[in-house]
This record gives sequence, C-alpha cells and structure tokens, in this order.
Amino acid sequence: MSMPRRDALKIVTAAPFLGLFSGATTAHAKTRAWKSRTEQCWRILESPNLGEVAFPLGGIGTGSVALGGRGQLRDWEICNHPSKNRTLANTCFALWYRQEGGEPRALILESQLNPPFPGWMGLSRDGMPGMPRFDRAKFYGAYPFARLELEDENIPVRANLETFNPFIPGNVKDSSLPVAVFYWQIENTSRKPMDISVQMSQLNICGDDEFGKNQNTYVAKDGLRGLRMTGNRHADDHHKFGTMALVTPHTDVTYLTRWARSGWFDDQSLFWNDFSEDGRLTEGQPSDPTKENQTDTGSLCLSAHLEPGESKTFPFLLAWHFPQRENYWNSEKEIKGKRLKNYYTNHFADAWAVADYTWKNLERLESETKQFHDALFDSTLPPEVLDAVSSQASILKSNTCFITDDGHFWGFEGTTDHGGCCPLNCTHVWNYEQTLAHLFPSLERSVRIIDFNTNTNEEGHMAFRTLIPVGLTRWNWKPAADGQMGTIVKLYREWQLSGDDDYLRSVWPGAKRALEYAWHDWDKDRDGVMEGEQHNTYDIEYFGPNPMMGAIYLAALEAGARMAEAMGDAEAAKNYRSIAANGRANLDSQCWNGEYYNQVFDKAKEVKYQLGDGCLSDQLLGQWMAHVNGLGYVLPQEHVKSSMYAVYKYNFKPVLSDHYNPQRIFALGDEGGLLLCSWPRGNRPPLPFVYSDEVWTGIEYQVAAHLIYEGYIQEGLDIVRAVRDRHDGQRRNPWDEIECGHHYARALASWSVLLALSGFRYSGPQLSIGFLPVIEEKDFQCFWSCDPGWGNYRQKLRNREIESELQMLHGCLKLGEIRIPKPKRLDADDIPDVDVCCGERVYTAEARVDGSQVCVRFNDPILLPAGETLHVEVSA
Repeated sequence: MSMPRRDALKIVTAAPFLGLFSGATTAHAKTRAWKSRTEQCWRILESPNLGEVAFPLGGIGTGSVALGGRGQLRDWEICNHPSKNRTLANTCFALWYRQEGGEPRALILESQLNPPFPGWMGLSRDGMPGMPRFDRAKFYGAYPFARLELEDENIPVRANLETFNPFIPGNVKDSSLPVAVFYWQIENTSRKPMDISVQMSQLNICGDDEFGKNQNTYVAKDGLRGLRMTGNRHADDHHKFGTMALVTPHTDVTYLTRWARSGWFDDQSLFWNDFSEDGRLTEGQPSDPTKENQTDTGSLCLSAHLEPGESKTFPFLLAWHFPQRENYWNSEKEIKGKRLKNYYTNHFADAWAVADYTWKNLERLESETKQFHDALFDSTLPPEVLDAVSSQASILKSNTCFITDDGHFWGFEGTTDHGGCCPLNCTHVWNYEQTLAHLFPSLERSVRIIDFNTNTNEEGHMAFRTLIPVGLTRWNWKPAADGQMGTIVKLYREWQLSGDDDYLRSVWPGAKRALEYAWHDWDKDRDGVMEGEQHNTYDIEYFGPNPMMGAIYLAALEAGARMAEAMGDAEAAKNYRSIAANGRANLDSQCWNGEYYNQVFDKAKEVKYQLGDGCLSDQLLGQWMAHVNGLGYVLPQEHVKSSMYAVYKYNFKPVLSDHYNPQRIFALGDEGGLLLCSWPRGNRPPLPFVYSDEVWTGIEYQVAAHLIYEGYIQEGLDIVRAVRDRHDGQRRNPWDEIECGHHYARALASWSVLLALSGFRYSGPQLSIGFLPVIEEKDFQCFWSCDPGWGNYRQKLRNREIESELQMLHGCLKLGEIRIPKPKRLDADDIPDVDVCCGERVYTAEARVDGSQVCVRFNDPILLPAGETLHVEVSA
C-alpha cells in the first residue's frame, strides 16, 4: 500500500538569502567530491492557496508575530499569551515608487485579499484592505527562514521579503530573542531610474489590550534609527507592561511618531496621502502620551534611488519586551495571578536594548542561523522529512513554550486561540518530543529537574503537570503511568546527550523513587507487567495488561538499570533487569495475539474507554523510545516488527472519505492519515477509549519513525508525507499542527524521523557517536546534534570500504569512538584497515566489526572543535 502523492508539498531551490551575510559552510579539504546538493530547500506555496499560512517569528519563550501568506502580519502573540487571528490596525509594509518623468504610485506590500469577504459592515479596516496591492504572491518556507515574492506585471519593480529570527541550536540566549528581522529587497525592473521608499507602520500595543499613556519616540543612536514604543498605564511589574521598538540601520529615513488622532477615517487618509505624494513622511505630530484607552500608530520610512536593473535591501527590526507574565491558566488560589519574569529580562532592559543587541550581532546571528539551516537542508533526507522536522521546530517559538528567568523551560500541550491549553509540562504529551532534547538539551534537562526534584514525592508519585511558581502547591491528581515511566527514559536520554554524571546524580534519588513507584500502584507483584489502573495520554484509564503501558515500563526498567549502574547502585540495576526480563516474557505471552499486541481485560466491553482487541498505533510507544535512546528491544524483535506493520496495514488510510469518526476531526475526505486505533479482528467495544477514531500528527510521526527503525522505510515515509500534504497552506497552516490546540507539542516527535533515517546515536558517558543510515547509504548526508554541539555527517559506502566525515559546525566534541556502517565485504572476524585524520593531524585508532557497524576506537580521546572535520576511512 503506497501513499498517493498530491502536489501540496513542493521543495524547490530558492535564491540565496538576501540578508546582510550569506557565506556557505566549507567542507574539510580532504573531502572527495561529495555530491553537490541544494544550498537551500524551500516549501513553496502560491496564490490563491495561502489563506492558512502563518509563519511564526520570535524567540523561544518570547511569543511571536506571524508572517501571513500574502505578506500580512497576523497572529500578534507577543504579550505573553496566544492571540490567534489578532491583527493590528494600520500595521503593514508599503511601497512607494516614481519612475523618472512618471507619476508616483503607492501600494501595500502584500498580494490581493482573497474571498470570501465577510463582515456586516464590510471588511475590517485594520489591515488597510482598501489600498492597492500586488496581484499575486509566492511564499517560501524553510524554518527558520521565510521568503515572500510579490508578482504583478503592471508594476515595474520586483519586491521580495525575507525574514527570520535567530535560531541557533545550543545557544539559548540568542535563540530566545524577542525580535523579528525583515529584509525587503526592491529591484527596478524598468529601463528608467526611479526613487523608491519602503515603510513599515506599527501600532503601539504596549499595555496589550489596556492602552493609555502610550508614546512613540524617535531615537537615533549607535547606528540605529527608529521608534521606541512605550506604555505607562501600568507599572513596570505589571503583566501588561512592556515596550516595543521598530528600528533600521538604513540612513535615509523619515518617520511619523504618530498618525492623526482625529475621527472617522482621518488617520489612514492623512497617512496615505502623505506617503503617496513623495514617498516621504512629514513629521508634524508631537510625540506626547495618548489618553486613556488609546494608542498610536508609528511609521518608519526608508528611501533610496535605483538605476535600471539595480536592487537594494531595506532592513527592519521589530523587537518587543514584555517582562512579566501572569499565571492566568491555573485556578489554584496559591498560584493564580502570580507573576513570572521572562528569561530574556536577564539580558535586556527593554525592547530597544533587544534591537540594539540584535543589530550589533546580526552578522553572527544570521550567519549561525543560516549555518544551521543549511546544515539541516543540505541533506539526502527526503523533502517531506526535512519539511516535517523544520516546520515543527517552530513550536518552540510559539506560545506553547516559555522560559522563566531562572532558566527553566515550560510548555503547555498546545494553545487555544487566546490561552495556553493543558498546563504545564504534561509528562505524557511531552513523552513524544525529541526536537527540544536534541537542539536545546539544557532546556530539556531543566524540565527533568522539576520532574524529579519537585514533582516526585517521597512515595515516588510524580505529578504529571507542573504548577508554577513551583513550591507553592502541587498538582493533586493520580499519576500518569505512561508519563511517569516515559520520564525515566527521557532522563536517560538527557544523560546520554550531555554525558553529565553530576546532573544525573542530582536527580537520581527522585528518579529511582519514580521508577519504583510502579511496584506500589501498577505492578504490585513485580512480574514486569502493569496491571492496575493506568491513567494515560488519552485522558482515560486502562486496566489490565496492555502493550502501551507495558512497553514503556520495560523501557524505563532498562534505562533505570543503566543509570543505576552509573550511580554505583548495582543492586537496583540487578533488580530492575530481573523484573524487565520477567516482564518481557509475561507481557509477550499475555498480550501477543499472533499479529500485534492488544489489551488483556475481560471487561473491555463493559468498562468504558478501553482498548480490548484493538490494534493501537501507540501500542509500542515504549519500544520507539527505546530505539531512539539506544536501549535495544524490550520485546521480541519479530513480534515488534509484525506489530508495527499491522499498525500501518490497519490504521493508515491513504484516503479517509469512508472513515467514520464521531470524535474530533483533524483529517478527513481525500486526505490520508493514521488512525489512533482500529479493530481488524472485530470486538470493538461499544465505547472504546476516547480519541480512538482521530488522527494525531504526533503519533503519526512516532509511528513513522518506528516503522523506519523496523525496516519499513517507505511505509514510514508514506505517513510523514500524508501529514505534510494535509498542511498545504490552504487546508491548514504548514507551521501549526493542531491536536488539543495550536502548535501542539506532540508533533515534536517529528525529529525522531531524522534520527531513525540517519541512525544517529550519541553517548556522552561513553564519548561515542554513531550513524547507521537506512536510505541513500552509498552517498549520505545529514544534520546531527547533541549537547556538546552539532554539525553534518557524510558518508560514501562501497562494498569494501566506507569514507565518512563528521563535520563540527558549532561547539566542541570530545570523542573516544565513532561508529559507522559496515561495508558489505567486511566479515565479523575481519580486522579492518582504518585511517583517521583531522586536517593535518593523523590519529591512531583501531577498528572492529560490531554487528552492522564498524566501531572505530581512538587510542586517545580526541577533541573536535567548531570548524573542523574528522575524516574516517575504513576498508576491508
């Protein structure tokens, strides 16, 4: 069964980024003609199918503003809470031009609005819809960069916008800047010289929705010119207090600190008349504070002269700074309304300081962000995979996530249109996440500290949601079996990716209590099988043995045993392994039905919301976690492979038009998707577990990666392609996968597809890195990342030899060994020849065959700093 392919997903080569700096990374000198690949791949969307496009721009934990598919700015979510579909009056980019000897013309730098046009009094005036616009738009997205191309045969200029926010794996400070960078490039396509102006108008929303004493002030300082926006209705410790800054390094600038404060349509009329006349703004209004409940629009206009065929770039930086967020999402009296400071307040006093830092460091910020972008996309991975892993990384920049000033990361499950949904750090939803853990490991480690040192009580009961500020009260509900056991596996991941034994030691007592809590509640007879009431991510309780809880428990026991050994607790390690061995045999004998694993509960048709004989897509979630983290098989390999193929065979629907679903609808009609469950052998309970007929992207990515781990590569890619085809810009936003809310955290499982295809694995404690690609093995290239840094891996594999390169782009990696694929002609008892060097340095190493890999062990650990490439050749 192969997934039919629509044309929704297009990855194309685009022009180089138009920013100030664009250097490409250089490969090691010894590289032997690696295949030339696209420098930048972009997902392209075209008019009129751009209605759902909203590309988020902002930092981790800062909120964001989105660039819409037509070029409009939408979803203004910079005030510490979601605000989907929020538009701001008068806020837009606009172009003015006049050819030599011709008449001036002004128009909004957007494409035409598309029907339908609702509204009992016509369209809202917020976005100035009645002003001229370009005919069409093309939108290119390759997160964290977006590109907009405006097209109109009747306009003698070419207008392109490129935008980004800094996104540098491992660098939390620079990836958490509350800023969006915009570059407009305007080209004179006529045969006559012309004068050009590009302006941005911005509503001052300091005070969020409670305006008063708002003021815009023009500032020219240290190479920047622009508007400092303030609001003084609230004190600086109020959650609605904030500042904004709209700035540029451009030198030929005119501005308006505020538009007219008169009635009817005067403000837009007077502004447009002024701008349209000569492309310059006449500063005529005093910069004084507004009255109560009122605010102002300010404008910044950049001007230049263009000869025929000449182009120039007009840069804008928009920064914001809303230091205090209020806990609006919890009702507990101890914490409701409490204030929490944002992480970025540790570094910046206001929005102007953010803009100033960004400008002074823009060359580095853009270069390093582009370095990550190019490393990710300059790959032999399939385009749908690159699209999935990059697009969902944007969740980290949405209001799903934030960082407090103590450096701790917090995440809702997702967001509603106006608030965070299902707070906070829900263990069973964030079980699926792999992106944050691999790109910003320090933030992920901060979550485990709270899990084990705050949320786990003396009995080992872990609260599966966190109430903040921490220490005032605790989530008082039953524990989540999948979340609690999954957190043990995630701790093992954090330890492996960092190699930090002291970190593990600091949380190990709580982790040990959390693991052994299973014997008090879920596995009282310690036979390795969960049998009690098991609350889980479906918001229900399973009863009796079932594969989903069982496999996670087995993975947690194996992870626990390995961590116990590292902590010198040999007795605990032995105990965990003994229980795991029994559990492997018992769960397999009880739940294996000859094709896949199901629930064993004789009241599955009497007690509501059970699985019974169903084929659950999540049945081997724990085995997926084990694969991602190098824990091996927790259940018999042949049964795991059979079960995963059954999930694909029965639950993946290339077309959903005949699917019956009385529950929430996330996919339908001619779309493809993976159902949470099916009952291919009948015996469907009258009321099976809730959500069973739905399609969740996070589970789709998890299953896709697991299928790849089991060797079902095309089947896994079918699922990934179906997800991304559904998010085509017209049906759904490619940068917003919805489950229980927007930007749903479970979709961060998408990173595991990259891990499965590349076979990447890193162990900090063992100083070991390894790759085992399952596609394009003969000429493979892929991005990799861990706590010490990130870079590119390349290999050329032949029957008798393999040549590989580990390119270090950021950080510094200490290595004792590297594991790479075994050439076919190498036998298990062969002693391979090995050649290892880095630049002019040659290292001595020994190689041995270890299963499907060759382990190259260095005689002494080596250091690989940023900018260098380790070259390894192994031959029979």
